[in-house]
Amino acid sequence: MVTMRAMKQLSHWIGGAAVDGTSGRTSPVFNPATGTHTADVPLATVEEVGRVVATAADAFPAWRATSLSRRAEVLFRARELLVARRDELAAIITSEHGKVLSDAGGEIARGIENVEFACGIPNLLKGGYSEQAATGVDVYSIRQPLGVVAGITPFNFPAMVPMWMFANAIACGNTFVLKPSEKDPSAAMFIAEVLHEAGVPAGVFNVVHGDVVAVEALLDHPDVAAISFVGSTPIAR
Repeated sequence: MVTMRAMKQLSHWIGGAAVDGTSGRTSPVFNPATGTHTADVPLATVEEVGRVVATAADAFPAWRATSLSRRAEVLFRARELLVARRDELAAIITSEHGKVLSDAGGEIARGIENVEFACGIPNLLKGGYSEQAATGVDVYSIRQPLGVVAGITPFNFPAMVPMWMFANAIACGNTFVLKPSEKDPSAAMFIAEVLHEAGVPAGVFNVVHGDVVAVEALLDHPDVAAISFVGSTPIAR
């Protein structure tokens, strides 16, 4: 007798909830230790990317207007949840990337350091004022968020690199769209759930899965104000 196991179907994370893909295209996710096909991840269409960006754009005004102290409070809570659940996240990374648990734990520790840094955002966002920089001229600077920003992250650090990007981005008042590697996408979904539990409002942090179609849609979208990318120089160009 052969026992059939249902394949795990991953989802996007849009507006504070898991949302099934609609493209009909998927990519297989493997456990590299065993070669087992463990899940299928949806590959977004241009239209799905547009929906994610629109959701982030809708969430931006309210998040932009949220006080620095409130943003820091949410990030502190996210940091505590990530520390408490780091073993779960490490196991997810190991199951899809293949690095041993101790290496996965080290990656998470480095990522959490970035969240801790972003918790100090009230001091980091201070502007400056210089009186009489020239005769009769005063100079001041203020720091303001850009709007919707996106991160395109690699397979080798599926938790640390996203934390490099989103922690400071959302602390500064931006909303964020993460396009993780389709080879190990579950860490991104775990992080999305943790941020939601920590109190990050719906639409502030989103995850869209995909391949070159999704990447080019993010690059071309007029409402994406900035992109952070980790990869080779030729691809970046």
